[in-house]
Amino acid sequence: MEHLENCRDGTGKEGSSRSTTPDGHIDSPEMDRNPSPPPDGDGSEGEDAIGETVYSKHWLFSVLTRLIEVVKGQPDEDGGQMELSEEQEDELCKVWDMAMDEDVAGFLQEFKAPDILLGVMAKSCCPRLTEICVGILGNMACFPDTCLSLSQNSDLCDVLLLLLGDNDPPTLLETCRLLLTCISQPNVASLWLDRIRQQAPVCSNLCFIMCSSTNVDLLLKVGELVDKLMDEDEELMKGWLRTLPSETERVGDTPQGIASALLEAAKQLRCESPEGLEVYLHALQLLTTVDEGVHSLVSDGGCGTALWTFVSEVVCDDLCQPDDPPLILHEQKGLLAPALALLSALYSCLQCHISLSLVGSVLRILQYHTECVQCRTEQQTDSDREKEEARDEQREAAETDVQLQALEESAAEFLSSILTDLSKDVMSDLVKKGLLTERNCLTAAKTLIPQHSSAMKHWLSMLSESEPNLADVVRKECSLPAEPNQTDPN
Repeated sequence: MEHLENCRDGTGKEGSSRSTTPDGHIDSPEMDRNPSPPPDGDGSEGEDAIGETVYSKHWLFSVLTRLIEVVKGQPDEDGGQMELSEEQEDELCKVWDMAMDEDVAGFLQEFKAPDILLGVMAKSCCPRLTEICVGILGNMACFPDTCLSLSQNSDLCDVLLLLLGDNDPPTLLETCRLLLTCISQPNVASLWLDRIRQQAPVCSNLCFIMCSSTNVDLLLKVGELVDKLMDEDEELMKGWLRTLPSETERVGDTPQGIASALLEAAKQLRCESPEGLEVYLHALQLLTTVDEGVHSLVSDGGCGTALWTFVSEVVCDDLCQPDDPPLILHEQKGLLAPALALLSALYSCLQCHISLSLVGSVLRILQYHTECVQCRTEQQTDSDREKEEARDEQREAAETDVQLQALEESAAEFLSSILTDLSKDVMSDLVKKGLLTERNCLTAAKTLIPQHSSAMKHWLSMLSESEPNLADVVRKECSLPAEPNQTDPN
């Protein structure tokens, strides 16, 4: 593939008008939404109306007929590109917009529109036309019945998977959106997973996009697709981990496997899209849930050390800072939980250097978590009206509580794994720099007890030597037995 430069620009917004510069890059869109659907007209009532809508069957027939004629009129020579007229693009975008209606989507399916669009995409030498065709199919796939019908069309599915190797960012964006929509529907997910397992280029094409694109929207959608695929099918993920990149799948001198590609995209999105970064951290965490993934990361040539450095910087520099309020955890839980789980998995294999700031960040996260829980408890009221409101809020916060609990568990697991390697000198340095205080020390200790008793015992031993007063406070507040006499008076 040679679409590195073309992957660097393009908004890829649904149904947006866009223009290209002479070098193939994409300018800002002229509008940020689809044109309005065709207005109610003379032929849009009675038998001509599509379902319960005001959309006209006759108008839709005519647009699809003209679409076929447009493709027939394309130049035959290779490498030539055609452009849609303003009128043609406007009509097709209206169909794209209309396909968001379930009645229209069903009618398009009944009218064999997917076969027409498949023929158009197979012959198209117009990137914008291909993008719109995929966009129409993507909107149709939002409904279970039409999604099932589309997914059973093997020729259409093969073409869509091949489009992952296209060189047009908006087309790639719409293709990934369509695939993600289908994979997210249980009744057809297995069909797509089977096809993707059989299509080796899918992995290499997705890796290439993640390594070479700077298009935030595209990287986000690709990340969501990869994350969903690996989450749904562990065997697919293992297969991708075993896939060795070829000489053509390189960025610079480095071959880009799935782990390296995910890391590259995460770096790109770090400052531009917290949502995208969260997706990629979760996907990277998924790799560590199987032995093949851990081995891929920590083996010679793996990106485990680079991943450790990157995630450590994100945790220490970007998230949960000392001047942030504890409630920041509600906003950052989706980033922090996979980040700490990643660090924990990597540390057990790589034994990387632990910075003071990283230890301080983990202690702060546990302290903020405890304060968030306490704050919620204090806000409970006795009024009947407020009780009813509180019940609604509690139901809404149920998933948040699960995520915060997962964050607490990840933080405790990681802290327990590094505590056994911290010396008394490190403990003293943490206290001197204000990173280890009585407050966060007690919070961490209460979190570690009793699941991580071995790590807690070592921590207290180091504290007894470096900060005996703090160690005594922890024992008292946590009802722990006193340290055995270090100096026997006899």
